[in-house]
Amino acid sequence: MEFEAYLDALASADPTPGGGSAATLVGALAAALCAMVARITLGAPKLAPVHTEAVAIAADADDLRRRFVELRPLDEAAFRAVVAAQALPRVTEAEKSARREQLQRALVGAAEAPLESARLATDAFALTARTAELHNANLMSDVDCALHFARAAFDASAANVEVNHRYITDATVVAQQRDRLATLNRAAREFESRTTAVVDGRRN
Repeated sequence: MEFEAYLDALASADPTPGGGSAATLVGALAAALCAMVARITLGAPKLAPVHTEAVAIAADADDLRRRFVELRPLDEAAFRAVVAAQALPRVTEAEKSARREQLQRALVGAAEAPLESARLATDAFALTARTAELHNANLMSDVDCALHFARAAFDASAANVEVNHRYITDATVVAQQRDRLATLNRAAREFESRTTAVVDGRRN
């Protein structure tokens, strides 16, 4: 889907695409900016000592961007499954039971998709730290933008995990997903601090 068409779809009354889908787009922007910084760095002779790392960052950023793009329709499909389950008939007890079971499965899936997006956002944080450490002073604002996009992608993804937890009745599943999200958040914070230290000039 072209960008303008995607924005039109996002702005429509259709529940999909929604916030989870948009989070993957923001994460892809973070990865794309890291790739840009790496490739421009390759054209700077004075930064020759970091050219090998710049090549690796560009490749990893392209791969991460691809993974974000591939996740977007999966997130949208996961939410559509919730909407479909909510629309199931619930007149008889059998229908009510079947609807509850299908809705619970769909809700777990709808939490798993943004949880994966949060994992990719954590990878984006790691990538911004590596990109900052190329020390291309002319592009630190772009690295900073990538960092903010990574944070937005993570926080939006986390919000979409947590909103599904309000309705998932399996406490074990909720606890496991929350633990995974907390682990990702700790790692993300560490990479964020590492990046900020370089962007703010607190580390050579």
